[in-house]
Amino acid sequence: MSVSDVFTKASTARREAISLTQRYEAIRRTSELLTEGLTAEDQMVQSMPDASPTKWHLAHTSWFFETFILRSNVAGYQLFHDDFTFLFNSYYKALGSHPNRAYRSLFSRPSLEQVRDYRRYVDQHMLKLLTETTSDKAASLTETGLNHEQQHQELIVTDIKHGLWSNPLRPAWKTIVKKGQSPSTGATPLRWSDFDENLHAVGFAGDGFSFDNETPRHQVFLNRFSIASRLVTNAEYLEFMRDGGYSRPDLWLSDGWDMVNTQRWSAPLYWEEHDGQWSTFTTAGLQPLALDEPVCHISYYEADAYAHWAGARLPNEAEWEVAAASQSVEGNFLESGRFHPVASNGSQFFGDVWEWTSSPYTAYPGFRPAEGALGEYNGKFMVNQMVLRGGSCATPQSHIRATYRNFFPPHARWQFMGLRLAK
Repeated sequence: MSVSDVFTKASTARREAISLTQRYEAIRRTSELLTEGLTAEDQMVQSMPDASPTKWHLAHTSWFFETFILRSNVAGYQLFHDDFTFLFNSYYKALGSHPNRAYRSLFSRPSLEQVRDYRRYVDQHMLKLLTETTSDKAASLTETGLNHEQQHQELIVTDIKHGLWSNPLRPAWKTIVKKGQSPSTGATPLRWSDFDENLHAVGFAGDGFSFDNETPRHQVFLNRFSIASRLVTNAEYLEFMRDGGYSRPDLWLSDGWDMVNTQRWSAPLYWEEHDGQWSTFTTAGLQPLALDEPVCHISYYEADAYAHWAGARLPNEAEWEVAAASQSVEGNFLESGRFHPVASNGSQFFGDVWEWTSSPYTAYPGFRPAEGALGEYNGKFMVNQMVLRGGSCATPQSHIRATYRNFFPPHARWQFMGLRLAK
């Protein structure tokens, strides 16, 4: 069964509200399928502190189910391994100490096979729990665990992409984009959608899953604004570069200009120029740059500088959500198996690349973090980060919604990040 087939099953499970057990099986199976083609050596790679080895992702997502569900809901539950409680804790201080994030690539033990055994052990107990009488609290925690695993599925793609790019051989992982071909269908002309000043409700409300940082739903007043119908393309970003975009301090925030100079940025991450021709690194290796595809792997600083150069700005997250609220969640997601953005032939607010907004990641009015250790999931990161919206080609489609708030520091580039203009 392919990744696409399994994700289709997972999406159907959510849409038709069939059993949580089936959804659990589909999502857990997808994580395994995503690692196909990766050797044990590949799954040890950690190319920078912000990324994690694939093997660690596989273990940590199992640790989540064991720690937050099995230990408190299964009488007499025996840990798979006592040391895993510490080893695969990511950042939950209430649960004790954990290894330094930057050193996860040093975990040659446990082996990949032991990690797979760990996943099977956790699955066996989780499936037994889900097929028996399950409390509402356990079911809710399981749904959180599944959404948590979907976040790590995206990170598996982005982290191994960075790891393989860091290899001088520039090895391919997937044969998704064939050499000499582009999945693009041509970018449509940019149009502007206008919104009058008004009071709007934003944030999650209703049935279904959401993270605590999407709530509570609240009112915001927005002045009149306009938002672009599509993302900025590679061709448009090249114009910015050719006009001296990376050498003009007047376009940049002070911190961004410092990053340009200290990191020697001159193009988006993964772009390479040879004999006047641009290529970009993908999970299928180095590919010719498709001019009509959305520009990708740029930081907040680059997105903001481009917007200034274009005589526009980035939308704030409330503007983005109001504009996207009436749009269906359709686009190029992880289910497509591309792991690469494609040109949109219409108005599309979801998929392909996460879209930087001008909003700092802060709490909504009346925000309350979840009780217990899970309260550390989102709230404690509400500083020094910017909000992105919309999902990417590495995001599971069943995981995204208009109210979803992703967040990263403004210098980050290794995620599938791009921009949409506003005025």
